[in-house]
Amino acid sequence: MASIGKLHRHQARTGYLFITPTLLLFLIFTIIPVVMAFYLSFTNYDVLSHMDWVGFDNYRRLWLDSLYWTTFKNVFFYAVIFVPLNILISIALAMLLNFKRSGVKLFRTMNYLPTLTSAVAAATVWIWLLHPEYGLVNGLLSYVGITGPAWLAQTDTAMFAIILVTLWQSVGANMIIYIAGLQGVPDYLYESSKLDGANAFQRFVYITWPQLRPTTFLVSTMSIIGALQLFDQAFVLTQGGPGNVTKTPVYLIYQQGFNQLQMGYASAQAFILALAILVFSFVNMRLNKSEEPIV
Repeated sequence: MASIGKLHRHQARTGYLFITPTLLLFLIFTIIPVVMAFYLSFTNYDVLSHMDWVGFDNYRRLWLDSLYWTTFKNVFFYAVIFVPLNILISIALAMLLNFKRSGVKLFRTMNYLPTLTSAVAAATVWIWLLHPEYGLVNGLLSYVGITGPAWLAQTDTAMFAIILVTLWQSVGANMIIYIAGLQGVPDYLYESSKLDGANAFQRFVYITWPQLRPTTFLVSTMSIIGALQLFDQAFVLTQGGPGNVTKTPVYLIYQQGFNQLQMGYASAQAFILALAILVFSFVNMRLNKSEEPIV
Protein backbone atom coordinates (compact mmCIF):
# COMPACT_ATOMS: atom_id res chain seq x y z
CA MET A 1 0.00 0.00 0.00
CA ALA A 2 2.86 2.36 0.79
CA SER A 3 4.38 1.75 -2.64
CA ILE A 4 1.02 2.47 -4.31
CA GLY A 5 0.74 5.72 -2.36
CA LYS A 6 4.25 6.76 -3.45
CA LEU A 7 3.37 5.93 -7.05
CA HIS A 8 0.26 8.10 -6.89
CA ARG A 9 2.22 10.99 -5.37
CA HIS A 10 4.89 10.62 -8.05
CA GLN A 11 2.23 10.64 -10.79
CA ALA A 12 0.61 13.72 -9.24
CA ARG A 13 3.93 15.58 -9.08
CA THR A 14 4.65 14.64 -12.70
CA GLY A 15 1.23 15.86 -13.77
CA TYR A 16 1.68 19.19 -11.97
CA LEU A 17 5.12 19.55 -13.55
CA PHE A 18 3.68 19.14 -17.05
CA ILE A 19 0.82 21.60 -16.57
CA THR A 20 2.92 24.24 -14.77
CA PRO A 21 4.23 25.93 -17.98
CA THR A 22 0.69 26.19 -19.37
CA LEU A 23 -0.64 27.58 -16.10
CA LEU A 24 2.16 30.15 -15.99
CA LEU A 25 1.41 31.29 -19.54
CA PHE A 26 -2.29 31.46 -18.71
CA LEU A 27 -1.50 33.53 -15.62
CA ILE A 28 0.85 35.92 -17.45
CA PHE A 29 -1.15 36.44 -20.64
CA THR A 30 -4.74 36.07 -19.37
CA ILE A 31 -5.29 36.45 -15.64
CA ILE A 32 -2.90 39.35 -15.02
CA PRO A 33 -4.10 41.39 -18.06
CA VAL A 34 -7.73 40.86 -17.04
CA VAL A 35 -7.03 42.04 -13.49
CA MET A 36 -5.10 45.06 -14.81
CA ALA A 37 -7.90 45.93 -17.25
CA PHE A 38 -10.45 45.67 -14.44
CA TYR A 39 -8.39 48.12 -12.38
CA LEU A 40 -8.03 50.46 -15.37
CA SER A 41 -11.81 50.54 -15.77
CA PHE A 42 -11.94 52.57 -12.54
CA THR A 43 -9.36 55.11 -13.74
CA ASN A 44 -9.07 57.79 -16.41
CA TYR A 45 -5.86 56.29 -17.84
CA ASP A 46 -4.99 57.78 -21.25
CA VAL A 47 -1.51 56.23 -21.78
CA LEU A 48 0.20 59.64 -21.96
CA SER A 49 -0.38 60.89 -18.43
CA HIS A 50 -0.62 59.54 -14.90
CA MET A 51 -3.78 57.56 -14.17
CA ASP A 52 -6.23 58.86 -11.59
CA TRP A 53 -8.79 56.82 -9.69
CA VAL A 54 -12.31 57.89 -10.72
CA GLY A 55 -14.34 55.10 -9.15
CA PHE A 56 -17.54 54.25 -11.03
CA ASP A 57 -17.47 57.35 -13.24
CA ASN A 58 -16.65 55.33 -16.36
CA TYR A 59 -19.57 52.98 -15.72
CA ARG A 60 -21.93 55.90 -15.07
CA ARG A 61 -20.74 57.42 -18.33
CA LEU A 62 -21.47 54.14 -20.08
CA TRP A 63 -25.05 54.18 -18.84
CA LEU A 64 -25.61 57.47 -20.64
CA ASP A 65 -23.58 56.61 -23.75
CA SER A 66 -26.22 56.13 -26.46
CA LEU A 67 -23.64 55.11 -29.06
CA TYR A 68 -22.43 52.22 -26.91
CA TRP A 69 -25.94 50.83 -26.54
CA THR A 70 -26.51 51.37 -30.27
CA THR A 71 -23.63 49.00 -30.94
CA PHE A 72 -25.39 46.35 -28.84
CA LYS A 73 -28.55 46.85 -30.88
CA ASN A 74 -26.47 46.36 -34.01
CA VAL A 75 -24.93 43.06 -32.87
CA PHE A 76 -28.32 41.90 -31.57
CA PHE A 77 -29.80 42.43 -35.02
CA TYR A 78 -26.74 40.70 -36.50
CA ALA A 79 -27.04 37.73 -34.11
CA VAL A 80 -30.78 37.26 -34.67
CA ILE A 81 -30.12 36.66 -38.36
CA PHE A 82 -26.62 35.20 -38.29
CA VAL A 83 -26.95 32.53 -35.58
CA PRO A 84 -30.05 30.70 -36.96
CA LEU A 85 -28.74 30.86 -40.54
CA ASN A 86 -25.35 29.62 -39.39
CA ILE A 87 -26.93 26.61 -37.69
CA LEU A 88 -29.32 25.81 -40.54
CA ILE A 89 -26.75 26.09 -43.33
CA SER A 90 -24.11 24.19 -41.35
CA ILE A 91 -26.40 21.28 -40.52
CA ALA A 92 -27.74 21.18 -44.09
CA LEU A 93 -24.21 20.98 -45.51
CA ALA A 94 -23.28 18.36 -42.93
CA MET A 95 -26.24 16.14 -43.85
CA LEU A 96 -25.48 16.52 -47.57
CA LEU A 97 -21.82 15.57 -47.10
CA ASN A 98 -22.19 12.90 -44.41
CA PHE A 99 -21.74 10.03 -46.85
CA LYS A 100 -18.90 7.73 -47.82
CA ARG A 101 -18.80 8.38 -51.55
CA SER A 102 -16.11 9.39 -53.96
CA GLY A 103 -15.58 13.12 -54.10
CA VAL A 104 -17.27 13.87 -50.77
CA LYS A 105 -13.96 14.69 -49.07
CA LEU A 106 -13.20 17.20 -51.82
CA PHE A 107 -16.51 19.00 -51.24
CA ARG A 108 -15.93 18.97 -47.48
CA THR A 109 -12.51 20.54 -48.01
CA MET A 110 -13.89 23.19 -50.37
CA ASN A 111 -16.55 24.19 -47.83
CA TYR A 112 -13.98 24.29 -45.03
CA LEU A 113 -11.36 26.36 -46.87
CA PRO A 114 -12.98 29.79 -46.15
CA THR A 115 -12.52 29.11 -42.44
CA LEU A 116 -8.76 28.99 -42.96
CA THR A 117 -8.75 32.36 -44.72
CA SER A 118 -7.72 35.46 -42.80
CA ALA A 119 -10.81 37.49 -41.91
CA VAL A 120 -9.13 40.71 -43.00
CA ALA A 121 -7.96 39.25 -46.31
CA ALA A 122 -11.37 37.71 -47.01
CA ALA A 123 -13.16 40.97 -46.19
CA THR A 124 -10.82 42.86 -48.52
CA VAL A 125 -11.74 40.52 -51.38
CA TRP A 126 -15.44 40.87 -50.56
CA ILE A 127 -15.14 44.65 -50.85
CA TRP A 128 -14.41 44.13 -54.55
CA LEU A 129 -17.08 41.45 -54.94
CA LEU A 130 -19.72 43.75 -53.44
CA HIS A 131 -18.68 46.87 -55.31
CA PRO A 132 -21.84 48.57 -56.62
CA GLU A 133 -20.51 49.21 -60.16
CA TYR A 134 -18.07 46.48 -61.14
CA GLY A 135 -18.48 43.92 -58.35
CA LEU A 136 -19.16 40.28 -59.21
CA VAL A 137 -22.32 40.06 -57.07
CA ASN A 138 -24.08 42.98 -58.77
CA GLY A 139 -22.75 41.77 -62.13
CA LEU A 140 -24.48 38.42 -61.65
CA LEU A 141 -27.67 40.14 -60.51
CA SER A 142 -27.66 42.29 -63.63
CA TYR A 143 -27.85 39.16 -65.80
CA VAL A 144 -31.30 38.42 -64.35
CA GLY A 145 -32.45 42.03 -64.60
CA ILE A 146 -31.83 43.06 -61.01
CA THR A 147 -29.98 46.28 -60.22
CA GLY A 148 -27.81 45.50 -57.24
CA PRO A 149 -27.53 48.04 -54.40
CA ALA A 150 -24.44 49.67 -52.96
CA TRP A 151 -24.11 46.85 -50.45
CA LEU A 152 -21.61 48.46 -48.11
CA ALA A 153 -22.74 52.09 -48.45
CA GLN A 154 -26.47 51.83 -47.73
CA THR A 155 -27.89 51.60 -44.23
CA ASP A 156 -30.42 48.92 -45.16
CA THR A 157 -27.90 46.53 -46.76
CA ALA A 158 -24.58 47.09 -44.96
CA MET A 159 -25.29 44.74 -42.06
CA PHE A 160 -26.68 42.08 -44.42
CA ALA A 161 -23.43 42.27 -46.38
CA ILE A 162 -21.45 41.63 -43.19
CA ILE A 163 -23.74 38.71 -42.35
CA LEU A 164 -23.13 37.27 -45.82
CA VAL A 165 -19.34 37.49 -45.43
CA THR A 166 -19.26 36.02 -41.93
CA LEU A 167 -21.59 33.18 -42.93
CA TRP A 168 -19.36 32.35 -45.89
CA GLN A 169 -16.38 32.15 -43.57
CA SER A 170 -17.92 30.31 -40.60
CA VAL A 171 -20.29 27.61 -41.90
CA GLY A 172 -17.41 25.37 -43.01
CA ALA A 173 -16.05 24.88 -39.50
CA ASN A 174 -19.51 24.29 -38.05
CA MET A 175 -20.24 21.85 -40.88
CA ILE A 176 -17.28 19.72 -39.71
CA ILE A 177 -18.59 19.82 -36.13
CA TYR A 178 -22.05 18.72 -37.27
CA ILE A 179 -20.60 15.92 -39.39
CA ALA A 180 -18.84 14.62 -36.28
CA GLY A 181 -22.13 14.85 -34.41
CA LEU A 182 -24.04 13.02 -37.15
CA GLN A 183 -21.50 10.22 -37.20
CA GLY A 184 -22.08 9.76 -33.48
CA VAL A 185 -25.81 9.05 -33.92
CA PRO A 186 -26.40 5.26 -33.53
CA ASP A 187 -27.43 3.56 -36.78
CA TYR A 188 -29.92 1.32 -35.02
CA LEU A 189 -32.13 4.33 -34.28
CA TYR A 190 -32.56 5.00 -37.99
CA GLU A 191 -33.03 1.31 -38.77
CA SER A 192 -35.76 0.97 -36.14
CA SER A 193 -37.55 4.11 -37.35
CA LYS A 194 -37.50 2.85 -40.94
CA LEU A 195 -39.09 -0.40 -39.81
CA ASP A 196 -41.78 1.65 -38.07
CA GLY A 197 -42.47 3.53 -41.31
CA ALA A 198 -40.93 6.90 -40.43
CA ASN A 199 -40.07 9.09 -43.41
CA ALA A 200 -36.91 11.21 -43.78
CA PHE A 201 -38.45 14.31 -42.22
CA GLN A 202 -39.74 12.38 -39.21
CA ARG A 203 -36.33 10.74 -38.73
CA PHE A 204 -34.72 14.18 -38.70
CA VAL A 205 -37.24 15.67 -36.24
CA TYR A 206 -37.39 12.78 -33.78
CA ILE A 207 -33.87 11.29 -34.07
CA THR A 208 -31.29 13.50 -35.74
CA TRP A 209 -32.19 16.85 -34.19
CA PRO A 210 -32.53 15.58 -30.57
CA GLN A 211 -29.25 13.66 -30.90
CA LEU A 212 -27.54 16.83 -32.13
CA ARG A 213 -28.61 19.02 -29.21
CA PRO A 214 -25.14 19.00 -27.58
CA THR A 215 -23.59 19.84 -30.95
CA THR A 216 -26.11 22.61 -31.55
CA PHE A 217 -25.39 24.00 -28.09
CA LEU A 218 -21.68 24.19 -28.94
CA VAL A 219 -22.26 25.78 -32.36
CA SER A 220 -24.87 28.26 -31.11
CA THR A 221 -22.71 29.31 -28.15
CA MET A 222 -19.69 29.93 -30.35
CA SER A 223 -21.88 31.80 -32.84
CA ILE A 224 -23.35 34.06 -30.15
CA ILE A 225 -19.92 34.82 -28.69
CA GLY A 226 -18.57 35.46 -32.18
CA ALA A 227 -21.48 37.81 -32.91
CA LEU A 228 -20.86 39.85 -29.77
CA GLN A 229 -17.14 39.99 -30.60
CA LEU A 230 -17.64 40.97 -34.25
CA PHE A 231 -14.86 43.32 -35.33
CA ASP A 232 -12.75 42.35 -38.36
CA GLN A 233 -15.50 42.37 -40.97
CA ALA A 234 -17.10 45.59 -39.65
CA PHE A 235 -13.71 47.29 -39.52
CA VAL A 236 -12.59 46.33 -43.03
CA LEU A 237 -15.90 46.36 -44.91
CA THR A 238 -17.73 49.39 -43.54
CA GLN A 239 -15.61 51.05 -40.81
CA GLY A 240 -18.74 50.97 -38.66
CA GLY A 241 -20.82 52.92 -41.15
CA PRO A 242 -22.90 54.06 -42.77
CA GLY A 243 -24.47 56.02 -39.93
CA ASN A 244 -23.06 53.64 -37.27
CA VAL A 245 -25.43 50.85 -38.35
CA THR A 246 -22.54 48.34 -38.44
CA LYS A 247 -20.52 49.68 -35.52
CA THR A 248 -20.03 46.92 -32.94
CA PRO A 249 -19.04 47.01 -29.25
CA VAL A 250 -15.54 45.70 -29.98
CA TYR A 251 -15.07 48.25 -32.75
CA LEU A 252 -16.14 51.05 -30.41
CA ILE A 253 -13.79 49.74 -27.70
CA TYR A 254 -10.98 49.76 -30.24
CA GLN A 255 -11.74 53.37 -31.19
CA GLN A 256 -11.99 54.55 -27.58
CA GLY A 257 -8.82 52.78 -26.49
CA PHE A 258 -6.44 53.14 -29.42
CA ASN A 259 -7.75 56.12 -31.39
CA GLN A 260 -8.91 58.37 -28.55
CA LEU A 261 -6.52 56.89 -25.92
CA GLN A 262 -9.30 56.57 -23.32
CA MET A 263 -8.02 53.27 -21.95
CA GLY A 264 -9.97 53.50 -18.70
CA TYR A 265 -13.29 54.06 -20.44
CA ALA A 266 -12.50 51.39 -23.03
CA SER A 267 -11.74 48.91 -20.23
CA ALA A 268 -15.13 49.63 -18.66
CA GLN A 269 -16.80 49.02 -22.02
CA ALA A 270 -14.90 45.76 -22.38
CA PHE A 271 -16.08 44.48 -19.00
CA ILE A 272 -19.69 45.28 -19.77
CA LEU A 273 -19.28 43.37 -23.03
CA ALA A 274 -17.74 40.42 -21.16
CA LEU A 275 -20.71 40.45 -18.78
CA ALA A 276 -23.10 40.45 -21.75
CA ILE A 277 -21.29 37.45 -23.25
CA LEU A 278 -21.61 35.57 -19.96
CA VAL A 279 -25.32 36.36 -19.70
CA PHE A 280 -26.14 35.32 -23.27
CA SER A 281 -24.03 32.17 -22.95
CA PHE A 282 -25.87 31.24 -19.75
CA VAL A 283 -29.26 31.86 -21.35
CA ASN A 284 -28.25 29.75 -24.35
CA MET A 285 -27.09 26.99 -22.02
CA ARG A 286 -30.44 26.97 -20.26
CA LEU A 287 -32.36 26.89 -23.54
CA ASN A 288 -30.28 23.98 -24.86
CA LYS A 289 -30.09 21.99 -21.66
CA SER A 290 -31.39 18.53 -22.36
CA GLU A 291 -31.43 17.06 -18.87
CA GLU A 292 -34.20 19.32 -17.58
CA PRO A 293 -37.27 20.86 -19.19
CA ILE A 294 -37.09 24.54 -20.10
CA VAL A 295 -38.69 26.68 -17.40
